Amino acid sequence: MRHRHQTIVRAPAALVFETAWNFDLRRARLVRGIFRLRAILLGATVEGTDWSRGFVEELLRIGWGILAEEKGRYLVAGTVCQPWQADVVMRPLPPDRFVAYSEPGYVKIAWTIEADPLGGTRCRLSTETRAAGTDAEATAGFRRYYRRFGVGMLLIRLLLLPAARREAERRWRGLHSTR
Repeated sequence: MRHRHQTIVRAPAALVFETAWNFDLRRARLVRGIFRLRAILLGATVEGTDWSRGFVEELLRIGWGILAEEKGRYLVAGTVCQPWQADVVMRPLPPDRFVAYSEPGYVKIAWTIEADPLGGTRCRLSTETRAAGTDAEATAGFRRYYRRFGVGMLLIRLLLLPAARREAERRWRGLHSTR
């Protein structure tokens, strides 16, 4: 599975990246609802995530690891998990072990956030998500999970980019108007 989404933002790339990194997911009510619905449908018992820490900080806390990074420009994060489980346990791997990881029964997920300067005070904010099973059984399990929850996963990404764009543009206007 591979999905890429992007939006153009009228603000400098470094500010946009920082805004996306620290985005408080609680601001997007529909996104919170999607996470809650998944938990209910699968019978999750683990306490929910605390998005007030900021988007990337919370991802790292729950088990994502940084695979590559250029401060203010891009982040590549990855995890190994069984997303079809009600209470998903995510495990970060060191960058040098991620690609070759092949323990049966797991899905490797890599996710990026990028802010590409387009000149002046415009940039492209994008995300890409890739997922691959470590064996045929894990791939089949992920396909079943994705058929059930894929729409919600895509909707989260489609809602987050515009919300981060609006916040970054609001912050840029606020900084620009005080000069």
